[in-house]
Amino acid sequence: MKYYKISEFIYFSIFCVSFYQTFSIWNLDRERAYMFVLFGVLSLGMFFFRRHYRRKFMSRKKKD
Repeated sequence: MKYYKISEFIYFSIFCVSFYQTFSIWNLDRERAYMFVLFGVLSLGMFFFRRHYRRKFMSRKKKD
């Protein structure tokens, strides 16, 4: 289960870096900023998706 936690935080760190890049290049290159917004939203979604399934697997494992 440790690998699931690591992958969650990798996705969360991608989210943080993407939004930092978005705000730092917003006035310079708007199209590239939108690309980073898309990456950020997708990585945040994957973070919550992985988190949901990790908790689901852990609760299933505790029931057995």
